[in-house]
Amino acid sequence: MVRVALIGAGKMGLSHLSILGAHAEVEIVGVCDTSKMVTDVLEKYSGFKCFSDYAKMISQVKPDAVFVSVPTKMHFQIIKDLLAAKIHVFSEKPFCLKPEEGAILIEMLAHSGLINQVGYHNKFIGTFQEVKKLIDNRSIGEVYHFQAEAYGPVVIRKKQETWRSSPEEGGGCLMDYASHVVDLLNYLISPVAEVHSSTLKSIFSSQVDDAVYAMLKLKNEVSGLLSVNWSDETHRKMSTSITICGTNGKIISDASELKVFFNDSSNCPDSYTKGWNIKYVTELSMPVDFYLRGEEYSAQIDHFIDAVLGRRAQSINTFESAHLTDVALNMIKLKSLN
Repeated sequence: MVRVALIGAGKMGLSHLSILGAHAEVEIVGVCDTSKMVTDVLEKYSGFKCFSDYAKMISQVKPDAVFVSVPTKMHFQIIKDLLAAKIHVFSEKPFCLKPEEGAILIEMLAHSGLINQVGYHNKFIGTFQEVKKLIDNRSIGEVYHFQAEAYGPVVIRKKQETWRSSPEEGGGCLMDYASHVVDLLNYLISPVAEVHSSTLKSIFSSQVDDAVYAMLKLKNEVSGLLSVNWSDETHRKMSTSITICGTNGKIISDASELKVFFNDSSNCPDSYTKGWNIKYVTELSMPVDFYLRGEEYSAQIDHFIDAVLGRRAQSINTFESAHLTDVALNMIKLKSLN
């Protein structure tokens, strides 16, 4: 059994807690949140031992691993304390508010043997996993262009401000929505190397961006466009998609559907034919023991727990890969100020 504690019982924290609570090889030993109302309810109805001070929780319950699900500005200090205590860490995204903070944490990890993971769940979605295979196998030939997008109805009117409304807290479309898309782009094709132009646009928010538009160049010289808007009420929920153009074909994928075009039958991998092919996430996803919101949320936790138990190498969503995303986000932000 892996003894797991949670810091931050907000939306994502409670989601993680539900999945962890159903995991056959996890024992939840503590939950920390600054809201007494939340901890009172959890203690009354779940029986979990709750705390308002994470240092006190760590000292008392001595977890093997901790899930960190708090505003981004708090990640650095909390994760630093956990690594110093030799505790495995799963952190919500984005990794850190400033790239230099992430670099310090990565240095702390060196030779520690500690498992580390960041919650970029798109890499555990069946359609995007299939895109990764197609790109790695050069199934559509040489990639020469991409368009990475995400839209959703997070801020569709002026409203009361929360931590997500403050740039100092890590709020804004760039850090919240665009981080998912940039991280996926880094993974599927190549890490971002240059930002040729970018615009951070406020639509309803007064202090942070609601939309992000940028022209990017990747380390493998492929260039393309980033378009993200969390003030788009034409989408019921967050919708992430990527279009990838290659010399032998084209890929269009979102979290539910994958469309692939091959211009020559000799290039087609097994189960594909010349012309357009359509596959759905239901035929590409691996089953999970506990379903909540999507297989990917359980799959990422299963991956982390398996790594802690030594059953697999931790190779997806490491602090190092998440740090590359932080660096790219910072480049997009700085370019928008020029």
